[in-house]
Amino acid sequence: MLARIKEFLGMETKPETKEVASEEEVEKVAEEKPKPRIGYIHLSGCTGDVMSLSENYDILAPLLTEMVDIVYGTTLVDRWDIPEMDIALIEGSVCLQDEHSLKELKEVREKAGLVVAFGSCAATGCFTRYSRGGQQAQPAHESFVPIADVVKVDLAMPGCPPSPEIIAKTVVAAINGDMDYLQPMMDLVGYTEACGCDLQLKVVNQALCIGCGTCAMACQTRALDMTEGRPELNSDRCVKCGICYIQCPRSWWPMERIKQDTGL
Repeated sequence: MLARIKEFLGMETKPETKEVASEEEVEKVAEEKPKPRIGYIHLSGCTGDVMSLSENYDILAPLLTEMVDIVYGTTLVDRWDIPEMDIALIEGSVCLQDEHSLKELKEVREKAGLVVAFGSCAATGCFTRYSRGGQQAQPAHESFVPIADVVKVDLAMPGCPPSPEIIAKTVVAAINGDMDYLQPMMDLVGYTEACGCDLQLKVVNQALCIGCGTCAMACQTRALDMTEGRPELNSDRCVKCGICYIQCPRSWWPMERIKQDTGL
């Protein structure tokens, strides 16, 4: 996966040198290099992610109008065929009973340099995990999975929806080759823990919680409260987006690693 991203960015694999390009050289390269082609694909979700992308003009206007070319996307581009693109932002989980969505997802994978699971539905399943079929429009649609279960995914961008800040920073990092910023997005690919209960089972119950409150602050549905220094889940509010566990600074320090390092 790292090699794929470096190939997309045009990064060499040889050790980095300490030479720093001048501001004039950077501007010249920026002018000569064609704009990255961005595509947006909507599968099974609420379209909240694309609203976060297209309706936050104060934050994303320079990115969308000056730094990239939007070449494909429902409501964004008047085009029906899927073109070649550098970055594909895929919103929503994929329904296994929807042949059209499966075909579209696989075609995008063939035509995109980088595939990004855009939002928690695409990355972890989020609220589509509650789906059981029988809905009026498509009663046969009952199985929804994260897109990484079907195709190779390069980056996963969490959030329900992702904030405009994380959208801008992720796309800019991909353009500029900021591997330090992209590494957490790479680590999230294929991640399946997606419930506030994961905090209790894998952080609090393992004596890892430090009571920082990051999980509660990250929760976009206010399903978590801090009670006596520990997160308390309101399961009625939880949509299984996974962002609380993802943002927890102790979720990336598993017990197996602790035992290995301490010799326990």
